[in-house]
This record gives sequence, structure tokens and C-alpha cells, in this order.
Amino acid sequence: MSAADWDQDRDDRQSWLEALKWDENGLIPAIAQDAATGRVLTLAWMNRESLRETLTRGRAVYWSRSRRRLWLKGEESGHFQEMRSVRTDCDGDVLLLSVEQLGGMACHTGRESCFFRELQGERWVSVDPVLKNPEEIYGNGS
Repeated sequence: MSAADWDQDRDDRQSWLEALKWDENGLIPAIAQDAATGRVLTLAWMNRESLRETLTRGRAVYWSRSRRRLWLKGEESGHFQEMRSVRTDCDGDVLLLSVEQLGGMACHTGRESCFFRELQGERWVSVDPVLKNPEEIYGNGS
């Protein structure tokens, strides 16, 4: 590969990041969806570094707004998200990650999905079971 080809390749690799619409904090919402079932597992945030790290590792890495650092999904629980594909919507302002959810739980509450509450009448009702007590996962009852 010539130096010119290398420079063009590097520019192409950066342009896909710049094609996305990042918010004023340099973040973009990322929806994780089970590759086998299509179920939405979680919504998290990514910055450019976490998206690059996700593609490098082959596992979902998010930007934790509360911790103010990169967060490898599963680093504490062991419930990693293995990447299958990354898509963006028509506006380029949301990512859709197709993942294999290791351990069967995406939520820190011990459920398959973070979307376990359903509006029934005028109240939110938990409609999905706890698969594993969070104290058993984290040891501190997160």
C-alpha cells in the first residue's frame, strides 16, 4: 500500500465517524438489540472512542455518563454483548447494535432487558421476571 493509499484509507476510516450526528457532548444514543430475537435490550450512549473500541474489541463499549468513563458492558457482571453488526438510522443520529447477549441478561436488575416495565392504565408494572438476583451478580445489590 502506498503512502497515498494509506492516507486515503485513514481518511475513509475517520469519515464514517464524522458522518454520524453527535450531540453537543459528543455522544450518540445506541440501542442494543438481541441479534437472534430482535428484542431491544438496552439504550446506552457512545462517544467516538467507545464506538471505535466496540469495533476493535468486538464487544459493546459505551460511554457511562454517570461514571464519566468508557464502560465495557459486562465488565462487572460478566454479561458481555458480543457484536454482530452496527447500523445507523436515516438521520445518522442513533446507532442500532445487533448483539449476542452473553449470560442472557442485559439489565443490572437481573432481567433480560432494561425495558421490563409496561404502562398499564396509569402505572408502570414490571412484566419481565428477574432471572438472577443482582446481589448474586454484583455482590452489593446494584
